[in-house]
Amino acid sequence: MNELSEQLKKFIKDCNWIFAKTYETTWPHEYIVQENVDNELFLALAHHIDTFGYESYFYTTKQMYYDYEGHSYWHISNIINRCLEADTYERMEKEGRLPEDKK
Repeated sequence: MNELSEQLKKFIKDCNWIFAKTYETTWPHEYIVQENVDNELFLALAHHIDTFGYESYFYTTKQMYYDYEGHSYWHISNIINRCLEADTYERMEKEGRLPEDKK
C-alpha cells in the first residue's frame, strides 16, 4: 500500500470533517464535500484511494477503500467519506454487528 504524501496527510488533518448525523446509529461516519475544500487536494485524495486502496463491499456495492491512521476512506462522486476501521461493513459483518434493520 502506497503511503499518503505529506500534503495529503495535512489535507486530511486540516479538513473540517462533517459528522453524518443521519447515520449516527447505523453507519457512523464523517465526510467532506468537494465544493467546500481545496479541489486539487480533494481530487488527489480521491485518486489515491482509487489507485492504492483495496476493493471491498458495502452490502452488495463494490467500493474502493483506503485505510489511514485508524480510519477507512472512500469516495462517491463529490464526497469523500471516512469511518473508524472498526465501523466498516466488513468488520461489522464479521463481528455480527450489522444494524438490525439492514440484516
